[in-house]
Amino acid sequence: MGRKKQDIILENIEIESVAAEGKAIARVDGAVLFVQFAVPGDIVDVKVTKKKKNYMEGYILKIVRPSVHRLEPFCEHFGICGGCKWQPLPYDMQLQAKQQQVYDQLVRIGHLEVPEIQPIIPSEKTTCYRNKLEFTFSSRRWLETGENPDEIAPEARAGLGFHVGRFFDKVLDIRHCWLQEEPSNRIRLFIRRYAVEHGLEFFDIRNHRGFLRNMVIRNNTHGDIMLIMCFYHEDEEARTSLLDAVAAEFPAIKSLWYVINGKANDSIADQECILYKGDDAIYEEMEGLRFRIGPKSFYQTNSLQAYRLYCTAREFAALSGSETVYDLYTGTGTIAQFISGKAAKVIGIEYVPEAIEDARANALNNGIENCEFIAGDMKDVLTDNFIAGHGKPDVVILDPPRAGIHPDVAEVILNASPKRIVYVSCNPASQARDLSVLCSKYRITAVRPVDMFPHTHHVENVVALELKTVL
Repeated sequence: MGRKKQDIILENIEIESVAAEGKAIARVDGAVLFVQFAVPGDIVDVKVTKKKKNYMEGYILKIVRPSVHRLEPFCEHFGICGGCKWQPLPYDMQLQAKQQQVYDQLVRIGHLEVPEIQPIIPSEKTTCYRNKLEFTFSSRRWLETGENPDEIAPEARAGLGFHVGRFFDKVLDIRHCWLQEEPSNRIRLFIRRYAVEHGLEFFDIRNHRGFLRNMVIRNNTHGDIMLIMCFYHEDEEARTSLLDAVAAEFPAIKSLWYVINGKANDSIADQECILYKGDDAIYEEMEGLRFRIGPKSFYQTNSLQAYRLYCTAREFAALSGSETVYDLYTGTGTIAQFISGKAAKVIGIEYVPEAIEDARANALNNGIENCEFIAGDMKDVLTDNFIAGHGKPDVVILDPPRAGIHPDVAEVILNASPKRIVYVSCNPASQARDLSVLCSKYRITAVRPVDMFPHTHHVENVVALELKTVL
């Protein structure tokens, strides 16, 4: 019989700085120690969960002496819910850490030549800033400290909230979330209460059984609400009774949808969304432009910061009015239309057909005639032949998913050799990788981070590139 592995407890460890992925750093006997939920200046006892040759990971057992910077978390679910991990960290320190993260990825790790990075644009709101939240139903919620599973009634085991940490099948029942304006919490709590009182079966995530699967709440800056209810199977009587009750209780819901999703994962991108009541979309406005948001539409989840992000992208594009612009990964065409007044022609390309339909509808409603939108996989659509047929771009704007751009896309951009490229990214690491490829022909002329997600380590970053002069 093997010996039981002995726990490693490190005492009186001083936290030095903020690290990547929301962790903090200390140093112990020459090794780096990464700690969750710590603040620079904390003196803590740490239980080690992973030990490698040059680094360790662990969590706080005890705060021996809190940092002078440490704040009391404002959310009762802090530390269990997987979001908003930087609540104890003052906002100015969050911004400094995100600025440093961009520098580290582009310069220290990526070895890119960049001008001085412009100061990060802070978020106007640090709570209630999201316009979209998804909640999951679970027949077996996460049990909190002190709860005895043998003493909990079956109906009290149901939960509606967010997944816990790394556990795909564990859902924390959320009482109050600070990420979205009301009536978001009231809608969720009403639906949970109605479901329990009427015996509606919450989803068994591990065994794929149940009726109520997940729900999505979207809103806009005018207070209009869209609710998408996702069911695992059809039960018309139960479904209509629930939807009618929600609509009667919350007249602010302008757009009420449902989805029957019986497949293995929660994504509704490939599912039919059925309008049950109200309008088929809600709308967001920006500089007089209206953008349609449907149940599958992509729209930046921080509406106020989206405007600042797009202003930065437009500034970096340095348009004079005569340019042909390619807006790659255009989504619902927000950036394309936002910059269209300063360009001769804009071509937007996006993988999701429904998003392209929204983009075309937005352009039509906004009276924009110089934008063309095309649906398809970027690496298949954006080819040398495509550019030959649609015109060589003077400026390319990129806003890809976290994984960055496909090598084939980078190659086509390099072959097209636009005068300028504006690269918008939610992942500075993949952005740095792609920039190293593009910098074979381009030089970086400007960098500016934008904070879209306060109290998290995530940061948006905008980079301007200019074609090198050939001597």
